[in-house]
Amino acid sequence: MVSGAKGRRGAFLLAAAACGLALPVPARAQQAPADPAELDPSAPLDPMPDLGVDWPDMASPDPVIEPEPSDPVEATAEATASDNIEDSAAARRYALRIAGLETVGDAGQLVERFDEKSVLRKDEDDPANAAQIDRRAREDAELLTSLLQSEGYYDAEVEPGIALEGEQIMVELVAKPGPRFTFRSVELQGIEAAGERAVKLREAFAVKAGDPVVADQVIAAGVALRVALGEEGFALADVGEQDIVLDHESATARLVLPVSPGQVARFGDITVTGTPPFSPRHVGVIARFDKGDQFERSEVDDLRRALVATGLIASVETKLVPKDGGRTVDVAVHLEPAPMRTIAGELGYGTGEGVRLEASWQHRNFFNPEGAVTLRGVAGTQEQLAAVSLRRSNFMRRDQVLTAQVSASNVNRDAFDARTLLLAAGLERQSNFIWQKKWTWSIGGELIASDERDTIGATGIKRRRTYLVAAIPASLTYDGSDSLLDPTTGFRLGGRLSPELSFHGGTFGYTRAQLDASAYHPVSNSVVAAGRIRLGTIFGAGRDDIAPSRRFYSGGGGSVRGYGYQRLGPRDVDGDPIGGRSLAEFSLEARIRLKAFGGNLGIVPFLDGGTLSTQSTPDFGDWQFGAGIGVRYYSSFGPIRIDVGTPLNPKSDDSRVAVVVSLGQAF
Repeated sequence: MVSGAKGRRGAFLLAAAACGLALPVPARAQQAPADPAELDPSAPLDPMPDLGVDWPDMASPDPVIEPEPSDPVEATAEATASDNIEDSAAARRYALRIAGLETVGDAGQLVERFDEKSVLRKDEDDPANAAQIDRRAREDAELLTSLLQSEGYYDAEVEPGIALEGEQIMVELVAKPGPRFTFRSVELQGIEAAGERAVKLREAFAVKAGDPVVADQVIAAGVALRVALGEEGFALADVGEQDIVLDHESATARLVLPVSPGQVARFGDITVTGTPPFSPRHVGVIARFDKGDQFERSEVDDLRRALVATGLIASVETKLVPKDGGRTVDVAVHLEPAPMRTIAGELGYGTGEGVRLEASWQHRNFFNPEGAVTLRGVAGTQEQLAAVSLRRSNFMRRDQVLTAQVSASNVNRDAFDARTLLLAAGLERQSNFIWQKKWTWSIGGELIASDERDTIGATGIKRRRTYLVAAIPASLTYDGSDSLLDPTTGFRLGGRLSPELSFHGGTFGYTRAQLDASAYHPVSNSVVAAGRIRLGTIFGAGRDDIAPSRRFYSGGGGSVRGYGYQRLGPRDVDGDPIGGRSLAEFSLEARIRLKAFGGNLGIVPFLDGGTLSTQSTPDFGDWQFGAGIGVRYYSSFGPIRIDVGTPLNPKSDDSRVAVVVSLGQAF
């Protein structure tokens, strides 16, 4: 609430008269009406007073009135000016000039805010006549006045003007900002009841005496105070309406804000109503607070977001129920369900991988709570798969996921052909788009039965062998980037370790290890430099003893672009890749955003390199390089990428061009 302290009554009366409002007439100025009973409708009318004008003769023609002679030069000038303004308005755009803001602080930012809402700016590309330009100028004068007042210039006036400068119509807004009002005093009435926390609460309300009376800063300070009250445990705090009284003579203001902190509260019980039927215990697992913890409003807001993030909840209402005189608050949660079932599809293409179509059906609460069942199928030129997976989210603790999967697949690559049955289970801590975590990890177990075809490297003879493999894969990742799908700053570091037992030709063990690192650096507002490295090794067994599907391969859209999928590295006599026991890769690229399509389009020149060896350590003297350019379309759910690359030192049967289409950045 903002009010004036002096000289406002006369202004109100003038404003009321200007708006045509009917003001009350004092009783002493009114006359008593005549008694209707005293009037005789049959009485003759009183004679009318002589007006000094003869009554017209209806039989004579109307006289012709000649116009008074005018100055021909003046008349010609007015007509010419009128014609020029109309012609200019119809034929060319007008120009806008703002004057008088030299004494305004942050005038550039104020002009930017004006340009965003200005009707003159919005419609300046459209033809306009003089009346339209005048209307827009008056609207923008009111807009600029409001913006100046929001920055503390409460006596500001803006006069619009329209003139013809040569062949151009010039619209000028002349501002008279006047003095900038400052706060004479800022009073938070009742804040002392917060005790020792009052000092911190006063600091949260950032507006102090002597500060300019800026509307946005006052609003932001009120919001910050409410947040601080909630974070300091005042669950039932009440903040009244701000009252700002202006003194136009001294250009100062007084701010009064009533505050009732109430008691410092602690969390009590959680109660749940609505569907799906999450138990209070499961909601307590998702909550970041326990019973007896000091109340924090942000923890309640976090619980609301986390429940929606499960995908099972459309909306959440939380209500605080005070107990023990406000020293304890229960949290009453009401849930409204979201659709439980989802059908999804994905279509992709990659050189060497061919066309790949994936479809899935999911019930996200098949086992309450948060027990999802997913049926997934892949139909592609080189891959077919059918799988059933179970997923229990927020298992035993928040963001911890229990998974299980059974799948049957047929993969036909140049390197190998594998018909595989997989049984796997795992426990992992995952990151997601709402809460991107610094540390994530996973551990699990796999049982694999696979019938695979490959070739003997020296002779090129095809062979099929059956492998039984048991593995215990584990991973640990640190993510210091700013985005999961489109990072622009920071770095990531992750490692994978998988001890495995093979029952082919006896029983023997080996270990697969892989290290990935990537970094991102913004060069400018529209350019990000990105790079990655990958190192991998398999030790404990020879290449030929390891199932072809468990070896390392390199080349393709997520590896060395420019080469076909798995086409980099050693090959047999027929030119087919045979896989390896170690690899090293790197990628460098510049992610450049363009202004086209509202800044949603980008190009990415890149350089990749890799080496693959049949030994347990990479051969750093045998690199193969690929280079190319990509296109990115930055959609609301992440960048869509198309990368076109070419090998720089290809082998005889390598294709000259490789194309990859997928969702998300390459790394």
